[in-house]
Amino acid sequence: MSTEPPVLTDDFCHRLAESLLEADYDGDGVVAALGEQAHAALGRNEPEPARRATRGGSPVETLIRLFLVGDAEPAAAVQRALGGLDLAEATATGLLRRDGDRVRAGLDLRPHADEAGSWWVLADLDSDQLGGPVGTDHVLGIGHASLSLARATTRRPVGTVLDLGTGCGVQALHASRHAGAITATDVSSRALALASATFRLNGLRVETLRGSWFEPVEGRAFDQVVCNPPFVVGPPRVDYVYRDSGLAGDDASALVVRGVPKVLNPGGVGQFLASWLHKRGEDWGDRVASWLPDEGVDAWFVQRDVAEPALYVGTWLRDAGIDPRSAEGAAKAAAWLDWFDDNDVTGIGFGFVTLRATGSDTEVACEDLRHAYDDPLGEEAGRWLDRVAWLRAHATPEALLSAVFTTAPTVVLERVAEPGPEGWRELVRRLHRTDGPGWQQETDELVTSLLAGCQGVLPLGELLALLAAGQGLPADEVVRAAVPVVVDLVTHGMLLPAELA
Repeated sequence: MSTEPPVLTDDFCHRLAESLLEADYDGDGVVAALGEQAHAALGRNEPEPARRATRGGSPVETLIRLFLVGDAEPAAAVQRALGGLDLAEATATGLLRRDGDRVRAGLDLRPHADEAGSWWVLADLDSDQLGGPVGTDHVLGIGHASLSLARATTRRPVGTVLDLGTGCGVQALHASRHAGAITATDVSSRALALASATFRLNGLRVETLRGSWFEPVEGRAFDQVVCNPPFVVGPPRVDYVYRDSGLAGDDASALVVRGVPKVLNPGGVGQFLASWLHKRGEDWGDRVASWLPDEGVDAWFVQRDVAEPALYVGTWLRDAGIDPRSAEGAAKAAAWLDWFDDNDVTGIGFGFVTLRATGSDTEVACEDLRHAYDDPLGEEAGRWLDRVAWLRAHATPEALLSAVFTTAPTVVLERVAEPGPEGWRELVRRLHRTDGPGWQQETDELVTSLLAGCQGVLPLGELLALLAAGQGLPADEVVRAAVPVVVDLVTHGMLLPAELA
């Protein structure tokens, strides 16, 4: 199903925003009306607790049933809830659908909040509310991927941000907290129409440009680029614009990795989601690193998940509302899995990419972070860039040895031992960061002694000399062994230069 882009004028969006505010249909108002348990259940796609919590018929309860639960509500109740809006006008824009004497949502309209406040986001209804597959030009709403990218994006003040492939505009909303000016692009006219309405609804000025990939901003550069691209991998086809690029395999992710450095100002940062193929006999880190230029960028690839092909195909079919057991689903799955087999694909990796334009030799780190952790990755990404920059400025052993370090306060030392005939025998000695992505690293007695001495007082060289003397080891051998270990500990935020502590 393909439809004309909705037209929501400035005046309509202004009056809609006033009605939503009057009804308390925002982040806090929805939670207050539902209660924590019903709100959590709704997030799990379990609507009945929300229905039970919204039987009072207040404006916010009506809007929750209409837009979040997906029920048909009495036209009179919807008219009361939307105040200054005429239902015929709202239906003409596509926001609402008439169902006899009742009204259904025509678009997905929901609050989205961060620590600083709440926005409203407009998107297309998902397959559950539509009762069937979504259209080719479907505009995806707030999903797990967009939320994870928002949490993985660094929020440091910048002058300009490019939201490449904005979709419903959620990344641009978050960028409004820290950017002076925002440009949002998309190849889909429907996506730009809904994103523009989202921006007007929230009183934001965002430049919107239509075009494919980097074409709309050719010749321009930005301080930060964010992107949630159509990263689904497989045959070169476009079933759904929001997820399919028309490029084969992981070429869409490779295109973004190659293209983002070209639109970054010096020192600018790009952060985006990406997928990459795991191919038989090939290391995934080597694959993604090959997409980068030989110089001019720092790059951090974080792999959060790896899916085997059959699970991957089934997941994306269901995401579009297609039953894998149907004739259509079986045909699509067969073609998809044939392509994976023909290209020796054993898995599909998914994660985050952080790039910074440096003008120096390219520095690449590929981290497999599939374990669970709670802290948003955005703050850690910014600190990783700080640490890499510091290491570049102190690249010689002499500079490193003259620096003063402190062990991060969130680092703990874990020892695992087993009982034996002569008491406890140590099996593993491990450093563990209890914040950020929770990095762990096995270590030895010499390194733990060094970290114990790093208290922001003595330079590294003096600490290593003391350790060498205490262990009866040649000082130059201790230095040679310690320097790469120190670099790794700094990279992972376990050991902090005094300037960054």
